[in-house]
Amino acid sequence: MQIYNMHEAKTNLSRLIEETVNGGEPFVIAKSGKPLVKVVPIDAETEKPPRRIGFMKGQITIPADFDTMGAGEISSMFEGNAK
Repeated sequence: MQIYNMHEAKTNLSRLIEETVNGGEPFVIAKSGKPLVKVVPIDAETEKPPRRIGFMKGQITIPADFDTMGAGEISSMFEGNAK
């Protein structure tokens, strides 16, 4: 594993990270010869949760009069004729 001092790491950080992400080995950043941090690539291929769209297909039905259900009651409530 390669060790870079703070100044060298700051100067070449973009290149060092790019190399590590593209299959290179992790590296260590040190200050005054003392290792501070280890830079390793994060696994980008995380498992996606299953899609939930359509998970109840075939289990529910929508009545043909869905758009007008309760229209009389709603109308009477707005017009003040509710009981």
